[in-house]
Amino acid sequence: MTAEHLFPPGSKAFKYKLDFYYQQSLLYLLTLLLYAGIRGTFTFDRLPTLVGDPILYIIIFFVLLSFVVLLLNKTRDRKLIIAPEKIIFHNKFRNREIPLDNIEWFHLGRERSVQTAGRSQVVVFKMKNRRRLFRIRIGRYERDRDLYAEMQRLSERLPKGKRFTFGLQ
Repeated sequence: MTAEHLFPPGSKAFKYKLDFYYQQSLLYLLTLLLYAGIRGTFTFDRLPTLVGDPILYIIIFFVLLSFVVLLLNKTRDRKLIIAPEKIIFHNKFRNREIPLDNIEWFHLGRERSVQTAGRSQVVVFKMKNRRRLFRIRIGRYERDRDLYAEMQRLSERLPKGKRFTFGLQ
């Protein structure tokens, strides 16, 4: 696949944020270090030895799991590409292109129940010949202000959807 196909002229790419995954992994790692440091420094008569401590193994499991999830999300390399005539959901393994003329309606609004990275803007659109909606949470992408401006520009060209109140169903 060529770069011109992935990034058509006049398109803008927005990378998926991994901040949450980094913070989660570091928090679990810090918890492991603090727990192991406190348990290794002091002796407690009623608790099992550090080697036989089940809490330590549970924390280790969460640390490993969080790093695996971070690695998987890093390798997926998710991007949202806004081209003049289509929206492209890109990851390392496949692209999903949605031509703008296949969008039945488009709604740019707020989502009260979910706030991502301090932003609660959400884009919802429905394609023709598809029952399920597409939902893009703007706060999950880098340069969220630029992405919001691009979505506003798109919403002026596309048919409007009915007014929603997300999260209050």
